[in-house]
Amino acid sequence: MVPRMTPNPAYDLSSVRRQIPQLANQIPMNACSQSPQSDRARRAADAYLDSWRTEGMDWEAWLTEVEAARASFARLIGGVPEDVAVAGSVSQATASVATGLDFSGRRHRIVVSAAEFPTVSQVWLAQNRLGAEVRRVEADGESIPLDRYAEAIDQSTLLVSAARAWFRNGWKQDTQAIAQLAHRHDALLFVDAYQALGTESFDAPSSGADFVASGNLKFLMGIPGIAFLWVRPGLAPLLHPAVTGWFGRKDPFAFDPERLDWADGARRLDLGTPPILEAYVARAGMDWLQEIGLSDVQAWTGELRRRLVEGGTERGLSVLAPEGGSDATPTTAFAVQDAHAVEQALRTRGVIASARGPAIRLAPHFYSTLDDVDQAIEALAEVAGRG
Repeated sequence: MVPRMTPNPAYDLSSVRRQIPQLANQIPMNACSQSPQSDRARRAADAYLDSWRTEGMDWEAWLTEVEAARASFARLIGGVPEDVAVAGSVSQATASVATGLDFSGRRHRIVVSAAEFPTVSQVWLAQNRLGAEVRRVEADGESIPLDRYAEAIDQSTLLVSAARAWFRNGWKQDTQAIAQLAHRHDALLFVDAYQALGTESFDAPSSGADFVASGNLKFLMGIPGIAFLWVRPGLAPLLHPAVTGWFGRKDPFAFDPERLDWADGARRLDLGTPPILEAYVARAGMDWLQEIGLSDVQAWTGELRRRLVEGGTERGLSVLAPEGGSDATPTTAFAVQDAHAVEQALRTRGVIASARGPAIRLAPHFYSTLDDVDQAIEALAEVAGRG
């Protein structure tokens, strides 16, 4: 766990907040679903739109920006650009991996955690017709005991899918420990890090994961329509995905419809025309977070989560969190009767939250203050009829 600190981040919070216009009249607590627009994101989007408007077409500049976004993601997770593929969503990235695997042999099992976002589990389930057998690792309350992975993984396991953080409550899994269990049986580990990247220092090469995927519209301060996939060095050449496109070729601009060669490294998992506008915005968000410092972001968002849990408990709210103070993202879930209605009621009070199933999620980020947290939890207590 991040050690307790004084209630101020190590960076200039006031300066950060001045760059997010929404903070002037609302309290965004939905970073686990959609980050607020920053001035940097707006300038990045305008740069593409201005280029399109004045130049009509500037593919060299646009593709240069895609490569810059690829490189920024690589730095974010401690990798290199050659090991990163660009996709339109985590669903696409997962499908590229899934269709690149061979389930016809003795190794045909996919072990899937209960913490997966539905889209990831659904991609694995779709491989059933190709011979895959999906085995689910169930949760115990608000977390998943490690020994349940040990029971599920065996010599028939080809891949383990274990999200870095549970989208429902923010609980973070022990990626390194799961990787050790998977690799003990020569299985691969796929990590959907969408719900955690941008809130912590995460080093993919040392995590033990073989694949790390994430989109950008949540804690990475971007927009929908773009995602990245890191592939452990040396692994990509073993994949021959059925989900592919012309940018997955050695030379996309050869325009050869009769040749299915593969680009070097993770680029073989690239698809069709890349998301240009989205790459501009994605790079802006990722670069900003790295300038601030992810270790400082992690320390501050840990303090914000503690404030949420303490405030919710004091007001009699039902906090959906694992016992024992397990490591977690800023996302904090509270059980409510009608999450959608609560989300709408909070919006009328200027608090933007995110409903998921039986829970309302409050997810502050590096731009949030302790006062934001206090106001949000007070509003939730009023809406829920407690406090």
